[in-house]
Amino acid sequence: MSHRTTLSLSLMSTALLAALSPQIMAQELSSPSTMEQISIFGERNPINTVPGSAHLLTEADLETFRYNDIMRTLSSVPGVYIQEEDGYGLRPNIGMRGTGQNRSEKITIMEDGVLAAPAPYASPAAYYFPTSGRMQSVEVLKGSSTVKYGPRTTGGVVNMLSRQIPEEELAGKIDVAAGQDGFAKVHAYAGGQGERVGAVAEVYRYQADGFKDINGVGGNTGFEKNDALAKVSIRSEKGAKYQQIVEFKLKYSDEVSNETYMGLTDADFDATPYARYSASQKDVMNTEHKQFQINHVIDLSDSLTLGTTAYYNDFARNWYKADRVGGDSLKKGGIENASAFDKNPSSAPIDVRVKANNRTYISQGIQTELNWFLDNHEIAFGARYHEDSMDRFQWTDQYDIDANQVMTLTESGIPGTDSNRIDSADAIALYVQDKIQLGSFNITAGLRYEDVSTNRLDWGKDNVGRDGKPAKDISNSFSALLPSLSAVYQINDRWLVLAGVQKGFSPAAPGNADREEESSWNYEAGTRFNAGEFSSEAVFFYSDYSNMHGNCTAAQGCDEENLDNQYNAGEVAVSGLELSLGYQFNATGDISFPVKLAYTYTNAEFLNNFESEFDVWGDVTKGDKLPYLAENILFASAGVTGDSWELTLAARYTGDIRTEAGQGNIAQDDLIKSKTIVDLSGRYFISEAQEIYLTAENLFDEKYVTTKIHGSNFAGKPMTISAGYVYKF
Repeated sequence: MSHRTTLSLSLMSTALLAALSPQIMAQELSSPSTMEQISIFGERNPINTVPGSAHLLTEADLETFRYNDIMRTLSSVPGVYIQEEDGYGLRPNIGMRGTGQNRSEKITIMEDGVLAAPAPYASPAAYYFPTSGRMQSVEVLKGSSTVKYGPRTTGGVVNMLSRQIPEEELAGKIDVAAGQDGFAKVHAYAGGQGERVGAVAEVYRYQADGFKDINGVGGNTGFEKNDALAKVSIRSEKGAKYQQIVEFKLKYSDEVSNETYMGLTDADFDATPYARYSASQKDVMNTEHKQFQINHVIDLSDSLTLGTTAYYNDFARNWYKADRVGGDSLKKGGIENASAFDKNPSSAPIDVRVKANNRTYISQGIQTELNWFLDNHEIAFGARYHEDSMDRFQWTDQYDIDANQVMTLTESGIPGTDSNRIDSADAIALYVQDKIQLGSFNITAGLRYEDVSTNRLDWGKDNVGRDGKPAKDISNSFSALLPSLSAVYQINDRWLVLAGVQKGFSPAAPGNADREEESSWNYEAGTRFNAGEFSSEAVFFYSDYSNMHGNCTAAQGCDEENLDNQYNAGEVAVSGLELSLGYQFNATGDISFPVKLAYTYTNAEFLNNFESEFDVWGDVTKGDKLPYLAENILFASAGVTGDSWELTLAARYTGDIRTEAGQGNIAQDDLIKSKTIVDLSGRYFISEAQEIYLTAENLFDEKYVTTKIHGSNFAGKPMTISAGYVYKF
């Protein structure tokens, strides 16, 4: 048994023993809830009084469109940037407040309060992302109150809450849907709560054949994804001296997706945007994710609650994809070679190198928080011990494409001969936060401490057995003290104003040659107004970086020799405005009209000159704008709701995006043009238990580029219509 597996079992045993510990209190208390432990907002932290930009997407919100793509789900939240890629959201790229979006590596992603990235310290690029379609709610928090949710504290936090155990004796749902391009979905759960024991089981499967066609040979360009979840909770007896609950969570998911890093040349995109080159016909990703989590909550008194979580995540993936065509990398001639061959396949065969990007990840730890509630103080003490690692064991295979555009294997690679290393990290995080009520003022002061050690063991391409000492053994350790202070002033029962300051931090990865962490000071000020059916929030933000990271990954289109290097940009300034509005016209009438608006303005620029081998930065001149950040983003939705039906139209506008750092007018080769994507949702409620629904994504069939990150154009999903049926019990 490995050291990491032994530690994982030890952590889980600790939590289990705590759950079964003796009853020590004489006072009878209300039953504790795991929801207050795993969620950001709740009865003790109401969203309307949070001293920062805070948004909650409830189950009702998520059911309006029933998106399977988390990026579409989050488009209604201001200050959140999404960079589409494959059209289905299988590899989300999400950022906040100018952090950058690549593989959501610059923000903190959690499921049920636990870090969700495969290796959030050692390798933060999230090639795994929780299945958003099965989530019960989604919380988004930005600003100084994110001090509790590291390790990345600059941008913000997305916490996805999975299916909770129903409070009824038995409750459940069946949701089936089908649509264009072979789309199909089955989502079902059932569970209930007894006197002391509760349980829920859930399955979620969705798939599609894909909306792209591979030149010549055709084939599936879609995916299949399965997700299963089970929870069991045990509560103490009602008359127990010591009220507590322990919850066990098991999760499994797998995915087969026929995705590629090969987009199209400008000319090919203009002619056939939904084509794929024949050189990409072998591209496929296989993933498997397993999770075990234990939550334990105990009420030590009516003012003292302790919550503890132990977690273990195991993620394996192999993205088998073409990375060289005709001897050239994709960004340096490979795309053009693939295009030229497909236009004239009768010429001599062309060689294609397909790389097995095989990796396994482990992420495990234990975290605890003690909440102490006094007359005008709510004090939280928290701690987390965390370990994660990424094991790269990769190889390449050689193929030839013949005149019939069929690829034939000519040389099999040996596993470990392309990349053969382990990146790992150990981290201890401590924090304290005090929410102080002083009349109409609510002041929140926090302090977070991170102590991180990273290590890279590289055995090289010639030592696939990993015999003896590795060729490279690089270690780094550093710590950071991160203060935060915010205040909310309640003008009246409708109006409040807020302001905050916080030190931002991201740990240096093993590939950072200068071993320098990302650091910033982040400021915000705004106001929140709630009156009946009207709600609004406006927040100005400013992030002053003393150093910003750029992570060079295959997802960024980086050259092989620079992969997993982390670059330092030095000083960067990001400022902007987040605005959200919501109102329901004629709320008490037979027909009501809900409307929502979310707007984000961002100005982000480098404040110094430097040279970089990081492609999207390159050689930077002071004043250059950061790439892949639209200056203006707008979301608007309008609905009509009757007694048994509702119709909702949602539109997302994204301004022009530059794909490389620069200033002034954007060169055509570096431009992703602005776009507006409109979605439509219609729902009819047959009864309280039954519903039928129809959705049309990209209603007006806009043809648009999602990204040019790999040196070519990727197409967004065309108009896609699906219909479904829901039965609840």
